[in-house]
Amino acid sequence: MESPIRKAVRPPIAADTLKSSKPPTQAPVKKQVPPDQTYAENFYYLKQMQGKTSMVIVLQDGEKLTGVIEWYDRTCLKVNREDGPNLMLFKSCIKYMYKDE
Repeated sequence: MESPIRKAVRPPIAADTLKSSKPPTQAPVKKQVPPDQTYAENFYYLKQMQGKTSMVIVLQDGEKLTGVIEWYDRTCLKVNREDGPNLMLFKSCIKYMYKDE
């Protein structure tokens, strides 16, 4: 008796099986932490100091001071005024400032 030739029969591949056999993924890329300081404030002060721009500084209590910024550091501004004595102001006391028209 001769043995019949057998064919290898594979079961059909289900679509779910294809989705689950994803290639190994890399670790997710972490977002970079934004810098602590952008130096925008320093750039603004330097620009106003070099141009000797007259500035109006509004304090927290609403008082307005006009003068030119002579120097600054992390906590203070020194303002030269024509109509009064020069002042050193804490930045925490400043509400906002703008260029004098």
